[in-house]
Parts: sequence; structure tokens; C-alpha cells
Amino acid sequence: MKPASQLVIKILSITLLALVFGSALAVYPDRPVRLVVPFPPGGPTDIVARPVAQSLSKNLGQQVIVDNRGGAGGNIGADAVVKSAADGYTLLMGTVGTHAINASLYKKLTFDPVKDFAPVSLVAQAAVVLVVHPSLPAKTLNEFIALAKSKRGEITFGSAGAGSPGHLTGELFKDMARVDLMHVPYQGSAPAISDLLGGQIQAMFDPIQATLSHVKAGKLRMLGVSSSKRSAALPDVPTIAEAGVPGFETTAWWAVFAPAATPTEIITRLNTEIVKVMRSPDLNERLRQLDIEAIGSTPDQLAAFMKTEMAKWARAVKFSGATVE
Repeated sequence: MKPASQLVIKILSITLLALVFGSALAVYPDRPVRLVVPFPPGGPTDIVARPVAQSLSKNLGQQVIVDNRGGAGGNIGADAVVKSAADGYTLLMGTVGTHAINASLYKKLTFDPVKDFAPVSLVAQAAVVLVVHPSLPAKTLNEFIALAKSKRGEITFGSAGAGSPGHLTGELFKDMARVDLMHVPYQGSAPAISDLLGGQIQAMFDPIQATLSHVKAGKLRMLGVSSSKRSAALPDVPTIAEAGVPGFETTAWWAVFAPAATPTEIITRLNTEIVKVMRSPDLNERLRQLDIEAIGSTPDQLAAFMKTEMAKWARAVKFSGATVE
């Protein structure tokens, strides 16, 4: 075959591939999309992901299926997404843990939270709260601090896992309030809350939406919120900063990520639809009732936010001395 003929065949082949690939992008999505939640059902991330997935299904015209892959502080689910095809059909509901904390906390990660993911959109954020079992004889934050100082190392606090936002918030609280609490890590927020409700542990630092219904039902007592302002859902509960630990502030957040090599056109489509979802009055109201702030951002804004958060939590991890193999 002559070189000229070979060149023509190559050009035609490339053109055909481009047309096929372009056609695939044009109809995206043409089948259900999987949204991996790297924590068990019922926890804070799951509570955020499900209404987002439901609304996104309507916008995309295809079902967005929530796939819970808990374990290792979110790393198992994140790793599953990294190893998936970069075609827009497997996404991750990333968290402050998977994309800001774990890089500093874990000695070995099977993925790079920056290089192995394509940012899609920041979704929401919420305060972390200190809740206690009603049997604990502390009605206020100051009473809790006094009790913890009198029972050094005896009061237990649970978290969604070692290095989770709740754990590190608790470690920062221990240092700034000068108290000694015993940390009890769980495989996700839901089982920790279950034990807190049962009285197996006495306290917990966790995103507000996971415990709000139990507080309103009188099954748990909220002593303070970690954000800079009070909760709209429970305005009588003070911030931890104003209640006795000046300067104290942390927040939990959630964002959607895709595998790094996902085509820009798909990222743009996903971002457009997610931002629409996060700005819709219906979803805003649903999240507001849980005291969650709906956001929505550009991919570049999420990347810049993540960089700032990674630096902040790296300092927190180093300060706490926490590490996970």
C-alpha cells in the first residue's frame, strides 16, 4: 500500500473516532450515572448526596444512583472512583476528609486527591456540632469542659473514623479547651450516632444534619456549633467560640469529583447541571431545614478551595498528632 493511501486511511480513522466520540459526548448521559458516597448509608455525606442525586437525575434525564462504599475514612470509595472509567458515569461525592484531610493523615494513599480527580463542583457545607447523651450531667459547654477536666480521659467521644472532620474537630477542641477526652473511631457517622443514642459513648463531634433530628426529639443534647455563627435551625445553641473556646471554628463540606481524565465537555455538562440543582429553591429549602448551606461552584473555584482546605487541615493533623497506616 502506498504511503499516501496509508495516510488517507489514518486520517479517515481518526475522523471516524472523533465523530463517534463527539456523538457520545453529545448524548451524555445515555445511561444511569453512579454517585459513589464513600461512607455508610445514613451518615452526613449520604444525607447530602441523596437529595442532590434525586434532583440531578431530573436535570440529566438519567437516574443518578447513590452507591455507598464506606471504609478507611472515605478512601475505599474514592479509590473505586479513581479506578473507574473516566467517562462521566462514575462520580464521587467527595468530602473534607477525602479531599483535604486524608492526604496528610494517611501514611499511604492509593490515590492522589489532586492529580487523580477532576473537580466538578463544590456542593454544600455545614457546621460540626458537639452533641452529648442526655445522661451526661452537662447542660452547657462550660459545664462539659468542667466535667471533662474533672474526669480526665474518662469521657468518650465518637467520630466517623480516625482523621474524620469530627475526630479532628474533637482534637482541636481538646487542645483549645485544655481537656482530655477519649476518642472512639467508627466506620462512618451512622454507627457512631447509634452508639451515642444507646449511651455506649458520651459525646460526638459531627456535621449538624446527622444529629439534628435526634436533638429536636430530645434524644441528644447539643452544646455548641463549630461555625462562626449560630445554627438557623437551633438559634439558642451557642457557637463553641462564644460559649467558652474563643477562636474555635471548623466546617464540613461536600463536593462532586470525577476521575482525572474525564473529558472537559462532560465536566462542563455536569457542572452546569449541579450548579442548577444547588441553586434550585426546592433543594435549597430541603438542605436549609438540615442547616446545610447549598453552594455550587465552578471546577476552578473548587480546585482553589481544596488547595486552601488541604493546607489548613494539614496543620490540624500535624497539631493533633493523628496518623493512620
